[in-house]
Amino acid sequence: MKTILLTAFMLWSFQGMKAQPKGKMENQAEIAVITDAVENYYLKGIYEGDVIRLGSIFQPGTFVYGDVKGQPYFKTAEHYLDGVKNRQSPKDSGKPFKGEILEIKVVNSIAVAEVNLKMYDFNYRDFLSFHKIDGKWLIVNKMLTDLSE
Repeated sequence: MKTILLTAFMLWSFQGMKAQPKGKMENQAEIAVITDAVENYYLKGIYEGDVIRLGSIFQPGTFVYGDVKGQPYFKTAEHYLDGVKNRQSPKDSGKPFKGEILEIKVVNSIAVAEVNLKMYDFNYRDFLSFHKIDGKWLIVNKMLTDLSE
């Protein structure tokens, strides 16, 4: 009787256990790589005004769309980087700066990172579209909106 109860208990206990699908584990590895790219190239590049670092994460020909203080915003990545180059960096301004990754979703070779970015007197929400090109995750589209009021 004890054997039957023990067997039944073991079967019931293991019933809820499932192996993690291979895709989930791969996604976690890709999310880690994208997290590193956002933190160490995108956010750090913006904070320091380092357009070489920041530009290395953008695929050439990328567009930047959105709105700032209710006004439409559109630039090529090249024009966006030129603006970063010609403004005082958040680091040098002495004003608070905080970049936070809210979520990253990966499907095959594409991904989206949602980032909140507080700098100067702005509170931006960025949606960064990534594509894995030649083994490297690059931003292929940036959308932003200013949440400041």
